Amino acid sequence: MSIQNLNTFDPFADAIKGADYDVQDGLVHIRIQQRNGRKTLTTVQGLSVDYDLKKIVRACKKEFACNGTVIEHPEYGEVLQLQGDQRENICQFLTKSGLAKPEQLKVHGF
Repeated sequence: MSIQNLNTFDPFADAIKGADYDVQDGLVHIRIQQRNGRKTLTTVQGLSVDYDLKKIVRACKKEFACNGTVIEHPEYGEVLQLQGDQRENICQFLTKSGLAKPEQLKVHGF
């Protein structure tokens, strides 16, 4: 007879696997980050590597009248970063231009 409750079980194994799956599942994550005071940043992560992100940033800067850049994140790869709360604008821009479908967009933030 063996005792079953002494087997090792990692409760975070699903969370770690879920994090890896989340990066490569085809979703585009749009997040907002608080800077100082009322200033915010909007980040867009998960766009396909086939697209030229610098051209996308250039188009967004022109259309939304904000500043932006492409940063290299150690975990998420290349991430678009735009000034201000541009969550709604970037969702409409990505769907209108055909870069992402509405069901692929996942908006995070307060």
